[in-house]
Amino acid sequence: MFKLLIFTLVGVGAQLVDGALGMAFGVTATTLLVFSGVGPAHASAAVHFAEVGTTLASGASHWRFRNIDWALVLRLGVPGAIGAFLGATVLSQLSTAAAVPVTSTILLAIGVYVLLRFSIRPPAVNDARTSPHTAKFLSPLGLFGGFIDASGGGGWGPITTSTLLSRGKTAPRTVIGSVSASEFLVSAAASIGFIFGLGSDFFDNIPIIAGLALGGIIAAPLAAWLVSRVPATLLGTGVGGIIIITNAQKLFKTFDVTGVAATLGYLALVAVWAGLLVVAWRRSRLSAAEAAGDLHRIDAENDTPIESEAPSLEPSTGEKA
Repeated sequence: MFKLLIFTLVGVGAQLVDGALGMAFGVTATTLLVFSGVGPAHASAAVHFAEVGTTLASGASHWRFRNIDWALVLRLGVPGAIGAFLGATVLSQLSTAAAVPVTSTILLAIGVYVLLRFSIRPPAVNDARTSPHTAKFLSPLGLFGGFIDASGGGGWGPITTSTLLSRGKTAPRTVIGSVSASEFLVSAAASIGFIFGLGSDFFDNIPIIAGLALGGIIAAPLAAWLVSRVPATLLGTGVGGIIIITNAQKLFKTFDVTGVAATLGYLALVAVWAGLLVVAWRRSRLSAAEAAGDLHRIDAENDTPIESEAPSLEPSTGEKA
């Protein structure tokens, strides 16, 4: 019972990060499972089976807060499901250790780009609620992201979210909500692949799966609310930092960077990330102040009082989700 509670709390924390930033549930949960002695294939299988429930809850919550572009979900999620099924069957038979340095380096580079673009030079278009990307771009992205996610124990969010954010053509909340919703298809397909690949051994970690799923479902509504309220610059900067630190950890482990060197490396990354978060926060406050100043100027010119209205958490019934 105590172990179930621990994994439920892990599921809560992982889902808060994943639902708000569009990534890191798999990374967090898989890391914990591997540390506890679970093999990579079984760890990835347990996480993806748990994510079937958490991503369904997350997608429903993001839909409620109007964070989803359904065309993006289908164009990204269906190829992602195909890639995830293939990745799960491959991982059930083979090791993917050789691919970790290459994938982590690519993701870290994308993370740096996202971090700098949103903190120092935000995208010119960051409030579009529908994605202009076509299936020609999204299908290969989803296929690759799904394969890496299932075969590596995580990566759907870092690959798809970071790539879409780096393009700067869709609002971060829409990217995160749509990626979270499409991950349901990826998780379901990966779970089916692991069932075929691992057989009855797939169900050895049912208590862990139950704890992760329960915690994720509990946290999903709060995560969806957070992503609809946090400024775009802070969201993008947060995503970039998560990508960098997550993949730096993989690279440190691959190249046996430990002890003082690893500690100094993490401290440097966190310090830079924290500094850029401050920059992004100040930028978001400045933008809000400029908008408020314009309203006051218009108010003074027209001599018309402007009534402030508290934002509602309920979705508008007249607006398309």
